[in-house]
Amino acid sequence: MNDLLTKLDNLKRPRLLIQAARIGMAEYRRDVHLRRHLGQGPLPRSGAALARLVEIETDINEQRRMRNTGYSSIKHVDLLIAMMGEARILRTSSIEFAPLRKCVR
Repeated sequence: MNDLLTKLDNLKRPRLLIQAARIGMAEYRRDVHLRRHLGQGPLPRSGAALARLVEIETDINEQRRMRNTGYSSIKHVDLLIAMMGEARILRTSSIEFAPLRKCVR
């Protein structure tokens, strides 16, 4: 999962998209946002969800770069909000369980 978080940290996107996503992240609701992007059914764990969101975002970003008429900045920001929210959950869970991992070894 660290590779995924590193990839996310190195993501280069327009400042306005990132700023809008950071503002929207305060209202992130996992069940609502993920269902909107991943569909119905059981929600995957944060790592798997984030991996799938990164794949979807890569496609949407390519649409943006190619100036595709089907590109939606609203959908892109919503997807970035979900990515940031899942990354925050993943980072928090990694920090919380780090001492437990040391004890188990």
